[in-house]
Amino acid sequence: MKHKKIICTVLSVLMAGAVITGCGKKDSGTASKSDGKLKPYTIKFYQIGTPQKDTSDVIKAANKYLKKKINATLDFQFIDWGDYTSKMQVMINSGEKFDIAFTCSWANDYVSNAKKGAFLALDDLMDKYGKDMKQVIDPKLLSSNKVNGKLYAVPANKEIAQQRVFRFNDKYVQKYHIDISKLNTYESLEPVLKKIHAAEPDMKSVYRAESSPVELNLDELSGTSAIDMDIDAKDNKFKNFFEFDKTKNFLKLMRKYYKAGYIRSDAVAASKNGTDCDKTGNWFVDTSTTQPYADKLWSASFGYKVDTVGIGTPVINNSSVSGSMLGISVTAEDPDRDMMFLNLLNTDKYLRNLLNYGIEGKHYTKNSDGTISITSEGTKNYSVPGYAFGNLFNTYLTKGTPKDKWQKFKEFNESAISAPTLGFSFDQTPVKTELASLANIMDEYRTPLVTGSVDPDQYTKKAVDKLKAAGIDKVIAEAQKQFDAWKK
Repeated sequence: MKHKKIICTVLSVLMAGAVITGCGKKDSGTASKSDGKLKPYTIKFYQIGTPQKDTSDVIKAANKYLKKKINATLDFQFIDWGDYTSKMQVMINSGEKFDIAFTCSWANDYVSNAKKGAFLALDDLMDKYGKDMKQVIDPKLLSSNKVNGKLYAVPANKEIAQQRVFRFNDKYVQKYHIDISKLNTYESLEPVLKKIHAAEPDMKSVYRAESSPVELNLDELSGTSAIDMDIDAKDNKFKNFFEFDKTKNFLKLMRKYYKAGYIRSDAVAASKNGTDCDKTGNWFVDTSTTQPYADKLWSASFGYKVDTVGIGTPVINNSSVSGSMLGISVTAEDPDRDMMFLNLLNTDKYLRNLLNYGIEGKHYTKNSDGTISITSEGTKNYSVPGYAFGNLFNTYLTKGTPKDKWQKFKEFNESAISAPTLGFSFDQTPVKTELASLANIMDEYRTPLVTGSVDPDQYTKKAVDKLKAAGIDKVIAEAQKQFDAWKK
């Protein structure tokens, strides 16, 4: 699943301290019961996503149901993608009261929020009021997301692994009778790229380096793209991204492809500004992150057929397991009720699909085969990021989706290997200044190098020299020290 990039704000020490100062032990459940009955309670819930016209209608229906179930109602608000992280951090740092908020590895950062005391530890609450969802959520999601031995948000039950694939534009696969089954390495693409480039000289992106994540089977250190651990080496050692032999070989190959004309000449600018290749179909191959039946999703989205071939083995890493989570705020007045709600959200099919698809008959209709069809009103007035609401395995399948989709997801998860740093939470505090400097340097050098736009011998040396001057060796040493202690 392709997530939207969120630019996280840099928190000042004084602001971060505002959260921690007010975080004593929470007296859970003080508002829950009176004479053995649940008192009415309003759950203030912030979710990532573009505000929708019909959100109030959907929440009204949800509240009618929740009153019967747990005598609670939702005070619900979507915050748009680009604003979500910054607005949530302002609320968290000011101590504003709320109950539940979306958090993850790429927006409203889960680990940093957990470490500074923004969210409640949920282990005991789950044992009391979340037993049902503990039975359905993959145990790896629960164990791998613990921070200092505690779980601070409920992870969405979905794909927990990441795998890169080569995506091929089927139009050209068929036109030139290409057998793509053995095209599973960057090197194996070369003769085919040469063939397509010669036959289609006006094709701007034979290989779409500008939109392709790099797949070298490296396990990236949380907080920086400059430091990785080689999964293949099995040595459990962090290194500078540019100093791996596989990185050097990859950059040389990309430079070769660029000089041959397979990669567009404005790849650096295109990577920042986006391209129209998806719509025009004027491309042959790129890489992306997959999930079961992602080829069908891409084909439907692009309006033409896309084929895929896997690169390497699916890997479970810290980023993949924390891609979608819901945390309970330390300011919540009734955490018990919040946990009751999250338990329902992850186990009750009616509630889960109501928040995911909207109101039956208005935003979607049910088909005779058990699938649903989204109505034009649903597309226009209630189109939300369904993965952000919890257990995906309880959501209805849309028309045309293979019936075994969720079974394939489970098989995909089971086939994955675990990254060496899975479950390791890097405390960035001792090297925050250095990490900020490394980020600026990687922003300057990574894209030109991985798109083949510059000479790797010359520019890699410049990047490495700057990274060393900025303290990358100090960060590596700190990360290695923490990792080795965690591994014992």
